[in-house]
Amino acid sequence: QVQLVESGGGLVQAGGSLRLSCAASGAIFSIYVMGWYRQAPGKQRELVAAATSSGSTNYVDSVKGRFTISRDNAKKMVYLQMNSLKPEDTAVYYCNANFGRRDYWGQGTQVTVSS
Repeated sequence: QVQLVESGGGLVQAGGSLRLSCAASGAIFSIYVMGWYRQAPGKQRELVAAATSSGSTNYVDSVKGRFTISRDNAKKMVYLQMNSLKPEDTAVYYCNANFGRRDYWGQGTQVTVSS
C-alpha cells in the first residue's frame, strides 16, 4: 500500500512557475514508476510526466521544455517543476505511483494559471 500526498498547487499568472511535491509513504518507493497526471474541467485525465525508478523520464509534448519531473528515492518524494506556465495548464494535478497492477493516487492539487 502506498499513500501519496501532493502539495504546491495554487494560482499563478501566465509565465510564472510552480513546484509540485508528492510525499509517499508505506511502501518500497524506489520500485514504483512515479507520475504526474492532470485533469482539466470537462477533459480526461492525462499523463503529464513520469519518472522510472532508474530516473528515466518522459513528458507529454505540450509540457516538454517547460516542466521537469524529479524524484528523491531516499526521501520518498517526487517533484514537478513547472515553468512558463500557460492558462491551458490549469487543472487538478495528481501524483501517481505504479508498479504493475499496483496503482495509487493522491488526492490532487489545483493549479490555476491566469492570463
